[in-house]
Amino acid sequence: MSFRSIGVAAVLLLTAGCNTVDPRTGSVDRSFGEAVAWNKAAQIVNPDPAYPADAMPAGSDGAKAAGASQRYRTDKVKQVERVQTSTGSGGGSGGGNGPQ
Repeated sequence: MSFRSIGVAAVLLLTAGCNTVDPRTGSVDRSFGEAVAWNKAAQIVNPDPAYPADAMPAGSDGAKAAGASQRYRTDKVKQVERVQTSTGSGGGSGGGNGPQ
């Protein structure tokens, strides 16, 4: 056995102690699966939300919804209002060859 192969074997033995597997998940990474769990929790609607007694949650104005539904049914939908968000000339970035 050469000195080089002994050195490689020693390094492999020393680094083998760094690999600690989580016995619960069988994974090396202790936070494995947390992103999926977070995304699932973020998409679940709270069945018992806590709102102040005098406040309505966003988007729950019945009169506006009824008016919008009536305008939709009678084909009298409000036109989109154009709003300019900035004045002057814009910078914009160029470059790149788009699809050809």
